[in-house]
Amino acid sequence: MKNVVHPVLVVALALAANACAHGPAPSAPAAIVAAPAPAWSRSAVLYEVNVRQYTPEGTFAALQRHLPRLDSLGVDVLWLMPVQPIGIVNRKGTLGSYYSIRNYTAINPEFGALSDARAFIDAAHRSGLKVILDWVPNHTAFDHVWIAPHPDWYVHRADGSISNARDNEGHETDWTDVAELNYDNPAMRRAMIADMRWWLDSLGVDGFRADVAGGVPNDFWAEARRALIAVRPDLFMLAEAEGPQYHAAFNATYGWELHHLLNEIAQGKKPVSELDAYFTRQAQTYPPNAYRMYFTSNHDENSWSGTEFERMGANHIPAFVLAATARSSWPLLYTWQPASLHKRLRFFDKDTVDWNGPSLSPFYRAMFDLKHGNSALWNGAYGGDQRKLTTSGGDRVYAYTRSRGDNTVLVAVNFGDVPSRVSYRDLAHPGAYTDWFDKRTYTLDATGVLDIPAHGYRLLVTLAH
Repeated sequence: MKNVVHPVLVVALALAANACAHGPAPSAPAAIVAAPAPAWSRSAVLYEVNVRQYTPEGTFAALQRHLPRLDSLGVDVLWLMPVQPIGIVNRKGTLGSYYSIRNYTAINPEFGALSDARAFIDAAHRSGLKVILDWVPNHTAFDHVWIAPHPDWYVHRADGSISNARDNEGHETDWTDVAELNYDNPAMRRAMIADMRWWLDSLGVDGFRADVAGGVPNDFWAEARRALIAVRPDLFMLAEAEGPQYHAAFNATYGWELHHLLNEIAQGKKPVSELDAYFTRQAQTYPPNAYRMYFTSNHDENSWSGTEFERMGANHIPAFVLAATARSSWPLLYTWQPASLHKRLRFFDKDTVDWNGPSLSPFYRAMFDLKHGNSALWNGAYGGDQRKLTTSGGDRVYAYTRSRGDNTVLVAVNFGDVPSRVSYRDLAHPGAYTDWFDKRTYTLDATGVLDIPAHGYRLLVTLAH
């Protein structure tokens, strides 16, 4: 979530960077046993859906007509941005923030009725798609249905008024349209879990993406997970937070650090060698079965930091290849990315996606087909080990292999402005490979040469046995 400035995100990034700079918390690798992920998620790809902006109508009924588009894209899990009614008090813009919720167990009338939401989710399930709902537990709108009867469920200022949402250090943010919830109140916690369960029971969602998960006590997430998996054993939980400690309750966490590193590499501000230290820290710090949500865009990045074209230029393609194939990756695609939209979508107003842009759908579909069909690239511990290839490509070329059983994928990306012919060595699985995109076959020795296009990539896979 972002309104204008995102203090919680800034603090979370700072904490994550500090943790990575000084190593994991002493108990992180040994003490944390990551929440087991459901079987259906092992090779799954995530797609974030902005209902308001997806169609001119901005409704569930209109979105439902686009399910064939999503099916053809090859995604598996739909993350719906919040679909509940939006607060009116202190509303920002004409339509308000999706993350200023007035009632957890109701549907935003702009999107349709409860029956429309149920029809969409049912249709998605019939298409073989899972649906997770964006959940906003850190704060509510100032006119939420809890405010009047339960003021003690909120954090108050010294003068007795209810506080805006706060950052991780307890300071009020400029999110003036949302009120901070009080997690010291057991009754509020019980109500929050009950409202989450309502979505499981009434609409059959398959899990939740928890907004500002780091602003909520971790013991609440443990409590919530126990209660929810009792009724939905194959529940999936994604935290908008970064840190191994969240995996005790969540299956997946955000990969902000990698995202920002990829931005800097794409811009030429950092060399690709920075990736070595990043991947080493992740392997040492996170539980093996942790899913890391890696991405080149999402609703926050697009609206507040710019499109991937602004941040990464032509290097948005090799950045996505790396984000989608790295160890533990649970890759994300945002609403408009297949249509190459060179535009920051307005956050508080209607701003429909133009689907007539140059289509990248074939590229994304090919990436997802590779992930689905090759277990070396599966999520978390279900995927294969990652082994860096030593190359001569300088500070703009990075290469590695992922292997599991007979499956090996060789990934090589070039963030440079010119094509690169690079020497490589230490290929652990020499032999016959197929270029995933041009379908040509090659015999790779342990030492050899690869040609990689400027701002491009090579994906070579072992032939099936």
